[in-house]
Amino acid sequence: MSTSFRSIKAIAIKESAWFIGLLFVGFVLMPIAIYLVGQVVFGAYAAGTYGDFFATLSEKVRNGDTVAWFLILSPYLGWQCTRLSIFAWRVSAKIKPVATQPDRAGKM
Repeated sequence: MSTSFRSIKAIAIKESAWFIGLLFVGFVLMPIAIYLVGQVVFGAYAAGTYGDFFATLSEKVRNGDTVAWFLILSPYLGWQCTRLSIFAWRVSAKIKPVATQPDRAGKM
């Protein structure tokens, strides 16, 4: 097995672990937090208990509701946006600004 294949395989395993872990956060932990915060801010959930809230959310996910999928995938999407921002910041720090040459009159 070549070294590049091993590194690609390691990266794929690492990214899959991140995706699965953050999908767990989005599908299990975030709905709990949303339900509890909603109880404090808005009062009792209209349909009843947390089980009813989770059933409604999971039904929307199964039916392909884009808002529900965005909610479930938001921890992973937030993580990827953060990584992309850090990468762009590091790359931009390495780029040196081009010095402008003065024109013949001595002005910049």
